Amino acid sequence: MKNRFMVVSGFLGAGKTTSMIAFAEYINNKGGKAAVIANDLGAKNIVDARYTDKQGCLVTEIGGGCICYQTENLVDKLRRLWDTENVELVMSDIPGCGIGALDHVYHKLNNLYPGEFQLAPFLVITDPERLRMIMPEKAQLNLPKDMVYLLNAQIAEADAVVLNKIDLLNDDEINKYLALLQSVCPDVPVFAVSAKEKTNIKDVVDYILSHETKLKVIDIGYGGEEFIAAEKKMSWYNSQFFLKTNDGRTFDGNEFISAFIEAVRKKVTENKRNIPHLKIFAVGQENDFGKASLLGIDYDIEFDKKIEQEYNSLRVIVNVRAACESVLLSKIMNEALDEAAEIIDVYYQIFFTECFGMMDEGQI
Repeated sequence: MKNRFMVVSGFLGAGKTTSMIAFAEYINNKGGKAAVIANDLGAKNIVDARYTDKQGCLVTEIGGGCICYQTENLVDKLRRLWDTENVELVMSDIPGCGIGALDHVYHKLNNLYPGEFQLAPFLVITDPERLRMIMPEKAQLNLPKDMVYLLNAQIAEADAVVLNKIDLLNDDEINKYLALLQSVCPDVPVFAVSAKEKTNIKDVVDYILSHETKLKVIDIGYGGEEFIAAEKKMSWYNSQFFLKTNDGRTFDGNEFISAFIEAVRKKVTENKRNIPHLKIFAVGQENDFGKASLLGIDYDIEFDKKIEQEYNSLRVIVNVRAACESVLLSKIMNEALDEAAEIIDVYYQIFFTECFGMMDEGQI
């Protein structure tokens, strides 16, 4: 059996990682075996990789750039997973603007390694909030208008589209969003799921295990003016640090996470920028961890899991994808960390940090 591989694309915060975990869990529970590749532009410290591993899913990382431009590395990872783990399906997300993998991954693998990999449908994850950007009422989400191009381009590349987070919608709203997607991409199947609640996961898995990509050839304007304009709006921030107390007392890590995210929200809002996705992962003891997300300045903090105990030290990883200049984003994150540490009365020791724009030197 060939190594079945699939790219999962979608807008920041749509739930790509949660969806891949749900697909993998379903396959594993049915006697199969699935693996996830966590891909990021940053060098290391990928929150999604840590969280996926904690969910019991087989995961490996590819950092330092999109898999679109790491073909040999990607193929090596796929071969290793097949040879050592005998997986049924490997899934990888793509970072950045979430477009281009149809040409730079699917077509490249098909041309350079003919017959070696069975390419499952190119899957695009959407969510109700981001879809509001292309609704007739043109909802204001405090995101640059250039982001609309990215959403449309992602959908255009799809072999199948998944409407995620239906647990947040009623039946009429689900039908409304499905009708929108079916009008935008009438020639591809559209699924409605809740990856968080594991709703309708079977339908998607059955499809991706029984179909192959159509290897569509589409001009989405990759590298063109709209693409460059959207890329220029995006910056990356990744950090790992330890929180500690001076006197050995314990503190509530969830309070720190909330204080930190709220400080970031305030400063981003004051500067009239936005953060489509902030992820924070904090570990106390081995099996006690917390993960929280912010999907934009207008949304509440989402805790996937809270830390159960108090500690006198915590290891924290932060990933931020922002519609903000990298120099300003770095300043905001540093100031927010200072403020949160002061509020909780802890000090921090940074072990790794990086901040760069999508179009900064070395990132193209």
